Amino acid sequence: MLAKRYRFHSRGGVNYTYQKGKTIRTPKMSLVYADNSRNHQRFAVVISKKVIKSAVGRNRVRRRVYEAIRSLLPEFPEKKDCIFVVYSREVKDMPFSEIQNNIKNLLEQCKIA
Repeated sequence: MLAKRYRFHSRGGVNYTYQKGKTIRTPKMSLVYADNSRNHQRFAVVISKKVIKSAVGRNRVRRRVYEAIRSLLPEFPEKKDCIFVVYSREVKDMPFSEIQNNIKNLLEQCKIA
């Protein structure tokens, strides 16, 4: 699991990132990112009920994405707020390595990793 200091703690930071951030989209997920003034980066994973109906499925995807982020964390030199928005049901059954590659590609596109 991703350490608490690397996660958002309130809606204020998430709302700010959505308003001031830039977005990169792929077929299965998107990344919204913005600069922050903290000494570390923060991450969030958002999955709508329209994508996966059951809370169990949404939480499973969220845990897998957080774990992929945690494994890539040492490669992040820049301090940014990142929100991963999952909008494909296929992420639930994807192999972990593919999720990790998708996240890494998104971060490389926005020049974070």
